[in-house]
Amino acid sequence: MMAGDDDVAFLRALGQRVRLLRARRGMTRRILAAQSGVSERYISAVEAGTGNGSILLLRGLAQALNVGLRALVEDAAEPVAAPVARAPDFRDRVALIGLRGAGKSTLGRLLADYLRVPFLELDQEIEKEAGLGLGEIMELHGQPGFRRLESGVLERLVATHPKAVVAAGGGIVAEGATFARLLESCLTVWVKASPEEHMQRVIDQGDLRPMRDNRRSMADLRAILASREALYARADIQVETSGRDVDGTLAVLVSAIGG
Repeated sequence: MMAGDDDVAFLRALGQRVRLLRARRGMTRRILAAQSGVSERYISAVEAGTGNGSILLLRGLAQALNVGLRALVEDAAEPVAAPVARAPDFRDRVALIGLRGAGKSTLGRLLADYLRVPFLELDQEIEKEAGLGLGEIMELHGQPGFRRLESGVLERLVATHPKAVVAAGGGIVAEGATFARLLESCLTVWVKASPEEHMQRVIDQGDLRPMRDNRRSMADLRAILASREALYARADIQVETSGRDVDGTLAVLVSAIGG
């Protein structure tokens, strides 16, 4: 049966939503295929607007992306986030958000030293909690398991550290409830850089995986940044690191938070 115009439009919209959700979570097609049990070929077809497989395959994609099935099939755009109710002491914790390679860890440690408060990397705290590396957590529990750990660890840090600098994982903004908790309990700073600087910094840190495993790495990085930009922009403060040295960026950050 030939697909009508409405069907074609629906499949295209579905493909755009899958692509957006995948990019927002920083997942390649290969990773999504491994975690959903859906082939890369099928995911490619869905994202191109030509996939019309069974609802069970779509449910597998939704589970791997840690969203409800409605997020893939409903026509309405994602709801606009409501204003966050801030805790009275939220400024005593500073949370740095942004893509990997932005400089969150470097700046976070220096800022914590300057403010004389603990520095906490959320991903490292998750590893301690689970007794596993991030890769092992993803392999054993997938995105849903990792995000549950992330939410629980954030709650623990908020409860036990009234003052701190926290470097959050780049994908935390894709999880609505967890990101809302971060926003309400911390003064948030989006640490920004150009896609090229993000990539180069990751490589300079000795991680060659972006270039070795994925020839489309820069295109994927741009897609991830584009999909998260509006979410990162919800931060209280934005600090641009491109073209600045560490000391210069730290000075801007300290000034921005009123330190």
